[in-house]
Amino acid sequence: MKSFQLLFIVMLIAFTACNQEKVTNNCITSYDYTSYVNPLMGTDSEFSLSNGNTYPAIARPWGMNFWTPMTANFGDGWTYKYDDYKIQGFKQTHQPSPWINDYAAFALMAITGDLEINEEKRASWFSHKAEEVKPHYYSVYLADYDTKVEITPTERAASFKITFPQNDQSYILLDGFKGGSMVKVIPEERKIIGYCRNNHGGVPDNFHNYFVAEFDKDFEIVHTFTDSTLHKNKLSSESDHAGAVVGFKTLKGEVVNVKVASSFISPEQAQLNLTREIGDKSFESVKAEGKKIWNDELGKIRVEGKDIDHIRTFYSTLYRVLLFPRTFHEINDNNEIVHYSPYNGKVLPGYMYTDNGFWDTFRAVFPFFTLMYPELNAQIMEGLVNTYNESGWLPEWASPGHRDCMIGSNSASLIADAYLKGIDGYDIEKLYEAMIKNSGGVHPEIKSVGRYGSDYYNKLGYIPYDVGIHENTARTLEYAYADYCVWKLAEKLGRPQEEIDLFKARAQNYKNVFDKETNWMRGKNEDGSFQSPFNPFKWGDAFTEGNSIHYTWSVFQDVEGLINLMGGDKAFVSRLDTVFELPPIFDNSYYGFTIHEIREMQIVNMGNYAHGNQPIQHMLYLYNYAGQPWKTQSRVREVLTRLYTPNPDGYCGDEDNGQTSAWYVFSSLGFYPVCPGTDEYVIGSPLFNKVTMQFENGKELVIEADNNNADNVYINSIQLNGKPIERNFFTHTELQSGGKMSIDMTNKPNKNRGNTKEAAPYSMSRE
Repeated sequence: MKSFQLLFIVMLIAFTACNQEKVTNNCITSYDYTSYVNPLMGTDSEFSLSNGNTYPAIARPWGMNFWTPMTANFGDGWTYKYDDYKIQGFKQTHQPSPWINDYAAFALMAITGDLEINEEKRASWFSHKAEEVKPHYYSVYLADYDTKVEITPTERAASFKITFPQNDQSYILLDGFKGGSMVKVIPEERKIIGYCRNNHGGVPDNFHNYFVAEFDKDFEIVHTFTDSTLHKNKLSSESDHAGAVVGFKTLKGEVVNVKVASSFISPEQAQLNLTREIGDKSFESVKAEGKKIWNDELGKIRVEGKDIDHIRTFYSTLYRVLLFPRTFHEINDNNEIVHYSPYNGKVLPGYMYTDNGFWDTFRAVFPFFTLMYPELNAQIMEGLVNTYNESGWLPEWASPGHRDCMIGSNSASLIADAYLKGIDGYDIEKLYEAMIKNSGGVHPEIKSVGRYGSDYYNKLGYIPYDVGIHENTARTLEYAYADYCVWKLAEKLGRPQEEIDLFKARAQNYKNVFDKETNWMRGKNEDGSFQSPFNPFKWGDAFTEGNSIHYTWSVFQDVEGLINLMGGDKAFVSRLDTVFELPPIFDNSYYGFTIHEIREMQIVNMGNYAHGNQPIQHMLYLYNYAGQPWKTQSRVREVLTRLYTPNPDGYCGDEDNGQTSAWYVFSSLGFYPVCPGTDEYVIGSPLFNKVTMQFENGKELVIEADNNNADNVYINSIQLNGKPIERNFFTHTELQSGGKMSIDMTNKPNKNRGNTKEAAPYSMSRE
């Protein structure tokens, strides 16, 4: 008996070890990466404090439609709050951000007993203990109705599986929401069709989202409603707010399946989307298909390490990176790629992507696509060509059309970075034309499109503080970086030398707003004097969602030039250190209250470093330019392990269309694209013991970080394919050529490695 017990214990230990090695040492070759993803990461958020400002997006990668449970009323950008305890419905959503809000949304809801159409009154208690959330699947128990709802989506459709109790009054409600909606029930076809038009801007007058929902059970009851009025036995309704209700008698455990799809083109296209993407497929078949698609994408980067939470955080953030921009094109009955234009209202050929704010995502999301998804990036570039042809402008914040949000001319970064790294197959000359147009004007109605203040910028080399243009210094810095991107693309395209020289010179305009007396970027008046009084802790005003301490580092293209302005490497490093050594002082007078970005900086105990917002996220890597890469290594590892967790409060600020996630993904691999438009990735501190990256060109890169653990955050040496790397960056070609990278980690800084100017990454001033 004792020998049997001993054998059982040995077998149990071996089984447990192998399960652990599934994560660490590749003991088992079949991975379910979706099991590590927590779509609830970041959902413990509210207006005053963002831990991500996310909702659980149940979707396919870059899907046209996402689905999410609603715990808040329609129109509340925080549609799902982790601490809420009631669900009002299950919404088809296109929301990229709570600040931009949703469009083309409608919802399904399962109800039993007395019928209630009001969204708050129909809400049911639920518990996270009876909720399962995966990228491709959502399930929850609606306690008030003793009903289980399951959802699994495709790109443009979704399959619902609703398990009812025994009840003579079981209902499924379709809510078209306010903003213009129509429903029509077709009992003989077990179908509801209709449309919704709700939006928060960025749509033409003929905007519609046409939907179709097919059921596998005959309707015994049919009602429609408008606003708060129920119309019994009426088959159709149309108003500002319309919806439909179908009812059944159900047995205990009886399942009603609903297949639903939508289209921005037509009702016929909605039906085609449903037939093509789901058709006769069972719920389980669609679910398995979605799981495989997510595993295929997530599995292109295989990470191995001893801390399971790091692995969960990695795949949870990678999932977020693969959600936006959203597909906005469809496939017609001739198998042609077409799209409804959110710019001119026409149905036109070609790709279209939307729901993205380039102010956030130019930094790491699109460089990630350039590295890992060049084919997708080429399609996105074609979509930008279409946007320019249809609206006359490049998008900067699209949802689904142009929206007036944020600043900059950051489409230039996306375009230049993709083309300079060899991605083609689209009309680059048209995109260059659009970039030039951007550089000299602004959309007549939307200040975020084009370059607001470009007349001052092009004449003076900066946007003055005292001419009524808010966030002027931030705009100057971002336009200068955009001009760098235009310059490099102009060189590549062989443009006239005068044009090349113009943008090269403008790329140095950051110098015009640097104040040598304070060593900070500072607002500058039209007469050439600096704005006074000056408080570097003042958020907003001359800057965007940050202060001078954050924006001073926004010289991606010429860090060496910034070093020179500050008085050399020693002074530069001292200034970098100061950001962390300062207390979290702030001046919120520009806003009149403490915005959530300020609060997120204040509470994380990292001085005046504000990782929760995008302008400063690259700053940790700048020690590499001044000969002290070990400080980058220490700071990056601290942010990776302290400010991210795979939990509902897992971010330290807005997630923002994948950007804060992309920072984590890149940084945990051990490098980061400080300056898109160059071919370099600046080295940090790899988080995992082993990473395997599969590129579209068929190459595989294996990164092994020997002796890597929580204490050994410093790089002692690097070898790539047997050759030592003494510099502080990798090139795009080196990474995509594949092979093996060996990184020796240690618990003490190696101050003899990467400490020369030859080791520093690219800067204009050293070209």
